[in-house]
Amino acid sequence: MDQGRTHILGIETSCDETAAAVIRRNADGSGEIVSNIVLSQLKDHAPYGGVVPEIAARAHVSHLDGLIAQAMKEAGLGFEDLDGVAATAGPGLLGGVIVGLTMAKGIALAHGTPLLAVNHLEGHALTARLLRTVEFPYLLLLISGGHTQFQIVAGVGRYHRLGTTIDDALGEAFDKVAKLLGLGYPGGPQVEARARGGNPQRFDFPRPLKGRKDCNFSFSGLKTAVREVVNDLGTLSDQDVADVCASFEAAVAETMADRLKMAVTLFREAHPRVESPALIVAGGVAANARLKAVFETAAAQHRLNLIVPPARLCTDNAAMIAWAGAERLALGLADDLGVAARARWPLDQTQAPIYGSGKLGAKA
Repeated sequence: MDQGRTHILGIETSCDETAAAVIRRNADGSGEIVSNIVLSQLKDHAPYGGVVPEIAARAHVSHLDGLIAQAMKEAGLGFEDLDGVAATAGPGLLGGVIVGLTMAKGIALAHGTPLLAVNHLEGHALTARLLRTVEFPYLLLLISGGHTQFQIVAGVGRYHRLGTTIDDALGEAFDKVAKLLGLGYPGGPQVEARARGGNPQRFDFPRPLKGRKDCNFSFSGLKTAVREVVNDLGTLSDQDVADVCASFEAAVAETMADRLKMAVTLFREAHPRVESPALIVAGGVAANARLKAVFETAAAQHRLNLIVPPARLCTDNAAMIAWAGAERLALGLADDLGVAARARWPLDQTQAPIYGSGKLGAKA
């Protein structure tokens, strides 16, 4: 280590992005992204309307070593210059996770470098601290294709789940609605684009769990309501599609505002001395403009410091994995080479998991 500065190689292969990055953690705890390479497999999975695990794993095997070499070259470092190698060890598609974790183990073993087996969700949870000073505790809203949950982030490895999805994750719901409407994959950007020209009041879709005194989510019933409307309409005009998208987004936005209000209440009950807590919104769905407006309004109403990382760091990437590894290494939390890949790995392991029906949402 150079005067307290550490360089960490990060590897991310939990789903359909193959990624490698190098970050630098300075002695004062601040961070810098030295290189960040992401190879999307979107074109490989688009014809199937979703991620095919076998295709994803094969792509990781084919491309990961080249991406690591590129990340190291851009960083101007050799493997002997690294202070740690971090890789996603779960949760995710197990075949893909095994590819990245095995590669990290090989590098760590060959060069005598500490291995850091990172929880993918912790990567999202700590990303904001890579970009700026963010003090613990803070409130995290993670919204992606596989996860929709509120967590109190009390420190590295210290999480308290306030709520999670009981069925589909929000990103998965967007994808399924897009598929019902014959739109492309991934569905989130497609639904958002069509919604701009639609009437959000044409269809009165349900606001799932609104008013409940907890922070859980449910999107399965909302998805079913959309399906029923689409079936009743029969042949859809472009305006029908736009109106369904806009009405769906309106239902999601109102639901998220309600769930966020309850999460803030529970956070303040747990940490009454934190006057203006940070609200970190992470995951690919955080890029949705309608939802961003919801978060901004809530931040103003509830005296929150809203932080939404840039889109390139909200979607799956290796910089966040490297940073989570750096945070762990600073606390002496390196892992044994025998650590196993995990398909499910909740941040808060003190609470019973809520297994939903969603193929990815069940990981929450």
